[in-house]
Amino acid sequence: MALFEKKKSETQLAPPRHIAIIMDGNGRWAKNRGLPRTAGHAAGAETFRRIANHCRALGVKYLTVYAFSTENWKRSEEEVGGIMKLLKNYLLEAMRDMEKNRVRFCFFGDLTRLSPELQELCAQASSASAEYDVQVNFCLNYGGRDEIVRAAKAFAEKAAAGECSPEDLTEERFSEYMYSAGVPDPELVIRPSGELRLSNFLLWQSAYSEYVFMDVLWPDFSPADLDKAILEYHRRNRRFGGV
Repeated sequence: MALFEKKKSETQLAPPRHIAIIMDGNGRWAKNRGLPRTAGHAAGAETFRRIANHCRALGVKYLTVYAFSTENWKRSEEEVGGIMKLLKNYLLEAMRDMEKNRVRFCFFGDLTRLSPELQELCAQASSASAEYDVQVNFCLNYGGRDEIVRAAKAFAEKAAAGECSPEDLTEERFSEYMYSAGVPDPELVIRPSGELRLSNFLLWQSAYSEYVFMDVLWPDFSPADLDKAILEYHRRNRRFGGV
């Protein structure tokens, strides 16, 4: 099965240009079925394929997913290893079908903690897909606070070297130091699983995003659920601080 199949959309609403998703609930999904947590992550990976396909069919230009946070290293070695194995298999499949799918792969986060093999696969996927228009951003070893601190340090280093001054710093300039430099901020952020928090996800970029929280675990999240979230997005009055 192709990673990003083209199929007819079931909704007539124009989607946001950029949708971000916190893929949450894999562990609880597995526990509810008496399965190991790794089985939940495998089911969640298949859900990602379905949702990525649906986003492409709808015309979404950017999809950002929270795949592995800076805090997820606290989980068991077995669970982390299972997630990394799923990531490896997915990237190998993506590389095989890259020319057919024509989806650009980008990675937000500090990849240096990943295995050398995974780092190389991420680099290859990014390089091979650099010219494609539809873009998927994978947040790996990512944390919103860590990203902001990293950006602040990068600007401070340039200022200390005399390449710029503190007065040069604006919101637009600061955004250039983020992992997401050059990517428009997400208009819609979706969190399945019933949890009502941001969990350190895109803290800078989501300042004016519309959040939709949904009481469905990620492995059960369907294209119909995505359509519902987009419908809710269209119900919102986006004033950006105005009236």
